[in-house]
Amino acid sequence: MSTEKNFGVIGNVPTQSFLDLPRKYNPIQAPKKITVSYLVIAGGGGGGELTAGGGAGGYRNSYASETSGGGASTETPLLIIADGNKSYTVSVGTGGTGGNYYTSAEATNGGDSQFASIISIGGGHGTNDAHTNSGAAGGSGGGSSYTGGAGTTGQGFAGGTGGSASYTPSGGGGAGSVGGNYSSNTAGAGGNGLASTITGSSVTRAGGGGSGGSSYWTPDRIQSNGGSGGGGNGGYNNADGSAGTANTGSGGGGGGLTSDGSTVKAGGNGGSGIVIIRFETGTPISIGGSLTSATTTDGTDTIVSFTAGTDSVVFG
Repeated sequence: MSTEKNFGVIGNVPTQSFLDLPRKYNPIQAPKKITVSYLVIAGGGGGGELTAGGGAGGYRNSYASETSGGGASTETPLLIIADGNKSYTVSVGTGGTGGNYYTSAEATNGGDSQFASIISIGGGHGTNDAHTNSGAAGGSGGGSSYTGGAGTTGQGFAGGTGGSASYTPSGGGGAGSVGGNYSSNTAGAGGNGLASTITGSSVTRAGGGGSGGSSYWTPDRIQSNGGSGGGGNGGYNNADGSAGTANTGSGGGGGGLTSDGSTVKAGGNGGSGIVIIRFETGTPISIGGSLTSATTTDGTDTIVSFTAGTDSVVFG
């Protein structure tokens, strides 16, 4: 009488006997998967070389019922393989550089941030031409003396509208609202950021940069501040624009025009981005050495915040 034989598993390699049929199949176990919530914010755009504010970095969120940038709904958390082998890319975008007209240093967009398949687009810089150009498009758009740069759908808002004349700048867009328009001799403020509780407490990030002003005109053109969540303030007269706050993805403020009209001060740099992930405690995570991170817990969950670098992570 034949003896039943089973397919077996040694590691991940199936084995079987072809003798003494019948035999039955013993399948390889599927790899473990875990659900990971994320907040991925790109670097903010630099303040323009001619007074306009930079836009915030793109803001994508899947935690709880909190929204993503640009008025978008919460995204779906990722289902991640946790077998100790599968790697996932993590990259934290750097802030864009503020412009400086008299050194010919043009403002730049912020760098993209990434977790696995989720990519947030760097914030658009404030315009590098006070006379004609729009602000740069990005996760949120940069400000301009004319048309603000476009934001990215599901990530952020556009920069504000300028006064359609030289040095009538608007604010950079934020994750939570459009950049402020130039109005009644007041430069546009930065658009507001968004709050998230993914770390266990509410933190607002990704504000747009405010735009600069000057007493060169009568009446004064008044500078404006950055949006909530770390947007840099616009400069006034001899002051540079301030930088967006680090690890918020906020835009830099536009520089001021000096009181005698001879010099435009530098725009502020955009704030660097951040990547935060949250998953149920109990799954190990290996983090590549080129990433800067901190790990905390909240209730039954582990939270890892990445604040700089590009590398990979492995779960399990």
